[in-house]
Amino acid sequence: MTFLKENVDIQSQASIAKKASKKVGILSTEDKNRALYILAEHLEAGYESILEANKVDLQKGQEAGYTPAFMDRLTLTKERIFDFAEGLRQVAGLEDPTDQVISDWTLENGLQVKKVTVPLGVIGMIYEARPNVTVDATGLALKSGNAIILKGGSSAIHTNQAIVDVIQYALEHTKIPKEAVQFIASTDREATQPLFTMKKYIDVLIPRGGASLIHTVVKHATVPVLETGVGNCHVYIDSEADVDKALPILVNAKTDRPAVCNAAETVLIQKDWLLEHKDALVKTLQEHSITVHGDEQTLSVIPNAVPAGEDDWANEYLSLHIAMKIVDHVHEAIEHIEQYGTKHSEAIITENQETADLFMKLVDASSLYHNASTRFTDGGVLGFGAEIGISTQKLHARGPMGLQALTTVKFLMTGNGQIR
Repeated sequence: MTFLKENVDIQSQASIAKKASKKVGILSTEDKNRALYILAEHLEAGYESILEANKVDLQKGQEAGYTPAFMDRLTLTKERIFDFAEGLRQVAGLEDPTDQVISDWTLENGLQVKKVTVPLGVIGMIYEARPNVTVDATGLALKSGNAIILKGGSSAIHTNQAIVDVIQYALEHTKIPKEAVQFIASTDREATQPLFTMKKYIDVLIPRGGASLIHTVVKHATVPVLETGVGNCHVYIDSEADVDKALPILVNAKTDRPAVCNAAETVLIQKDWLLEHKDALVKTLQEHSITVHGDEQTLSVIPNAVPAGEDDWANEYLSLHIAMKIVDHVHEAIEHIEQYGTKHSEAIITENQETADLFMKLVDASSLYHNASTRFTDGGVLGFGAEIGISTQKLHARGPMGLQALTTVKFLMTGNGQIR
């Protein structure tokens, strides 16, 4: 069993990570890829020790009365660990995001200018409950030439420590210094606070978790923040929606993995479509044990629906509950999303291309879908190998963040004695 080190010196860890980032940043693509393959092999070989640590966290979670959704995010299996490893191999197979020439030109005086991609430096990752983030974030950070400081939630402390132990041991067999991966092994929430202001050592903070965590980091950090958002995702079923597409999409978006941020939490239905297809809709909802929280029109149509309060329109249920509102037209749906959406993922189901185009242009979100489930907002699914989070902000990065999001740019000028 791994022993936790509660007396941590975060400033020292950050300083060490900064020094290590300089070494990672100059490694070749081949060296970084080889390291990721070695990490994958060690994770697979060490899965039993990780699962033993995970049992401790799961037992504590049961005693604490964590919700089923929370426990699902916390739970590891051999298959999930092997999926983490495969994700690292996929990241290794992706193009190196650094040292790419974005553009180049020559001034009239002969000065040559290049705009190239470079690592951010040190990434501070603050997250809750999800042990997969420990692996995904590490793989993406190292492939993009960065060091990383990991601060997971107390609920997964033993699991995360066991994973980091495997990672750091594996790095001893690579050209990446093991100091490039730092883990704050503390269950004290206050231990996160110093990360917020360490601009000398940390180049960006990425919070990933519930609304409270994200709000706290955004509010108090002086270090730049890549804000990931909660997912109050909507599915709008238009008057011209194909029922054979609409119902399977709704079921998938709500029930495939209810506890994740790209699951649908609200369905908006055009009233004429509802009246025509209410029997099929009711049957589908009942077959999948979906509890509906609805407005007055919904309550008159959907048996056993419960009245929706104002909080329901903004709620991220992370369960088999869904809010339902009946609307007159696409503009009303767009207005509702504008008021309650979290700029994560939104979907429209319609056979009218003009209506779909209007929705896609006017809805402000990182990821928009026409006749498809919101569940595709995922870095792995979209070909990134893994993701470090889903950004709901607009500057630097937006949507699922893969390797490119962990780089910035430099302008490199080459002259022959030019002066101004």
